[in-house]
Amino acid sequence: MARPTKFANMSLEALVEIRDNIAEALSERADALRNQLSRLGRGDTGNGVARGRKGGPLKGRKIAPKYRSKKHPKLTWAGRGVTPRWMRDEMKAGKFKKEAFLIK
Repeated sequence: MARPTKFANMSLEALVEIRDNIAEALSERADALRNQLSRLGRGDTGNGVARGRKGGPLKGRKIAPKYRSKKHPKLTWAGRGVTPRWMRDEMKAGKFKKEAFLIK
């Protein structure tokens, strides 16, 4: 292994040359790894993410709402994700629980 050099004593041109050598070595290594991945059957999309399934079969499908607002009946929620603002506000104002908004 090469002896460590003192970068503080090196000229600017020598430091730039070292930087360029390191960048070239890293680029060659990255290319070699990309080739290995492609040989293993994992296509590279260019951004480091392998192509494949984009989600489950139900992803993006609409589901029926389970909860409805007491003040504004057009406001509904399916029960997925974060509790909507209207529901939090009505629960706080009226001391309701989530079950009070269930659609029967």
